[in-house]
Amino acid sequence: MTAESTQSEGAGGPEQPGRSRPTGLLDVLNVGALVLDADGRIVFWTPQAEELIGYTAEEALGKYAARLIIHPEHMQSVSELFADVLETGRSWAGAFPIRHKDGSTRLMEFRNMRLLDDLGDVYALGIAADHTLLQRVETDLALCEQLINQSPIGLALMDPDLRYLMVNPALERIDGIPAEDHVGRHLRETLPFPDVDTVESALRQVLTTGTPLLDQYHVGRPPSDPDHEHAWSLSFYRLEDPGGRILGAAASVVDVTERHRAAAEADRARRRLALVASASTRVGTTLEVEQTARELADIAAPELADVVAVDVLDSVLACRRKRRPDSGPEFFRALALKASHPTVALRAADSPGDLATYDGDRLVTLCVHTGRPVRVRHVGERDLPRIARDAEGTALLAQAGVHSYLAVPLIAHGEVLGALDLKRTRNPLPFDEDDVVLAGELATRAAVAIDNARWFQSVRNTAVTLQRSLLPEHPPHLTGLEVASRYQPAQATSEVGGDWYDVIPLADDRTALVVGDVMGNGIDAAATMGRLRTATCAYADLDLDPGEVLQHLDKITCDLEHYIVTCIYAVYDPHSKRCRIANAGHMPPALARSGAAPELLDLPSGAPLGVGGVPFETTTIELNPNDLLVLYTDGLVETRLHPIDDRLNVLLSFLDEADRPLEEICDLLLYGLRNSDDHDDVALLVARAK
Repeated sequence: MTAESTQSEGAGGPEQPGRSRPTGLLDVLNVGALVLDADGRIVFWTPQAEELIGYTAEEALGKYAARLIIHPEHMQSVSELFADVLETGRSWAGAFPIRHKDGSTRLMEFRNMRLLDDLGDVYALGIAADHTLLQRVETDLALCEQLINQSPIGLALMDPDLRYLMVNPALERIDGIPAEDHVGRHLRETLPFPDVDTVESALRQVLTTGTPLLDQYHVGRPPSDPDHEHAWSLSFYRLEDPGGRILGAAASVVDVTERHRAAAEADRARRRLALVASASTRVGTTLEVEQTARELADIAAPELADVVAVDVLDSVLACRRKRRPDSGPEFFRALALKASHPTVALRAADSPGDLATYDGDRLVTLCVHTGRPVRVRHVGERDLPRIARDAEGTALLAQAGVHSYLAVPLIAHGEVLGALDLKRTRNPLPFDEDDVVLAGELATRAAVAIDNARWFQSVRNTAVTLQRSLLPEHPPHLTGLEVASRYQPAQATSEVGGDWYDVIPLADDRTALVVGDVMGNGIDAAATMGRLRTATCAYADLDLDPGEVLQHLDKITCDLEHYIVTCIYAVYDPHSKRCRIANAGHMPPALARSGAAPELLDLPSGAPLGVGGVPFETTTIELNPNDLLVLYTDGLVETRLHPIDDRLNVLLSFLDEADRPLEEICDLLLYGLRNSDDHDDVALLVARAK
């Protein structure tokens, strides 16, 4: 009899008749089998035996096995082994050389055992495999086992339904679940990834197509370490047997957490450097305290905190230095408040401009008293009352989910100005030491800008106060003349200048109109303006020609160090309807007559006051009822971006309707010609003849 092989079914259906493809480990090893009767004749012979030894079934069946395949020198030992197996029933295993049909000698791995049939007859079963092939397979299996068990890479085998068949110790360590708890469980039951649906879909695609999916990056929190984020690189492969039947899938998991954290830290460092670099250009763009505070808050949220407040000591804004140290309450002026998202925490903070008292036990007060950062890494119930202003604020901060807090002092030139107050609600990470360093860097840059701005504003306010005190009030009544005026100081990016105007009643119902501009800024320029205004009033009372008044003012200005002044001086006589005007290097007046287009008066420009030795000419013009005369300083029309002629034409265009009320004309000129960032003062004087 001969043994017949059974056809196996792979993934693609039944095999076609003919030689079958290997479908299992035994077939890969090409294990052959033969059965001998008690006399040693071959009664069964498998096709695999034919492949191993070379004889067909017809050639082998009925033959004495020893004579067919055993070398004569081994005959005795084989006979003894055969007899022992049949008599005792003990199996025998080992390697033995056999003679191939082609005459060569091949070492075979044998397993021999006794068989009994239902009649009591005794047979011997021999199972053989190529010794060299078997050794290689055993070596490969041993190597695979050691690699799987000792590899630092997590490995898992899954069936086609993505249930675990086996995991190695490394995967146990990675996901924190024992190997025996994996087996039989579904993939999604153990993966700590938020995108587990994506992972499962990708793995099923691998099972369908057979195309491996390599080095997929995933981040999650494993059960073994739920407080920290880990990262893994996943690769998926389809498993098939030699016949092409799909056995399932293999997954390799490489823990790349350290690389992930290093990359995250490097990215964090880059963003922090970029934030500091951005702060150097975005914080302190103006010499305004409030604007600087807003710039600091804008750059700190949301990069550093979810809720940011900038508070300055009220004594600092008043430029009053106070003694240190202290332990009592402090008055804070809120300057800026910013949140990265809508939150009730804003209602717990002081609105910009508000003045609030914080007791000595509050953390922000402790920060300004010690001049050191105060950090609460994890905010608890006992911490919130020391952060909030009052009980209502405590409840609002708790509702907002404030879980970490940091206050950093604003210090400039050794003086504590206030504090940068930071809170985290949505950002899950607590403030760490790097955050303290970054916040300190931002606070230091902002503090210097705030310090400069507060001193500048103090000096500027003094200059504005001085200048406004030197500007005149309009006389209650002028004969034949209606007058309106405006003075607008420069914006906060520049200091106050020395622009002025004056309306001086003279004898015989005449009126002197004066507009001047002291080149320079600050208190000195304002004081110089006051001296020249006083001198102008004195010379006006002498009933001098306008050109002569300017000559006297020129002599006075020459005695003032480093000052140049431009000035327009005009005297209007309502009885003659004439206006005499002299110019000392000033912008030309504008004249709007009824029924005529507005124009600039063509006057001899003259030299500025302070040049010395240059005569000034007086020009006479007619000023009839309803005629409009506009005197102004260059701050009204000069800009850094537009030609002066274009700006003067714009000025004239605003005078097309000269019959408007004078106050309205003043506002129209100021708001139509001035920009919010103009860097010069403006003095404007508008007169209409009655």
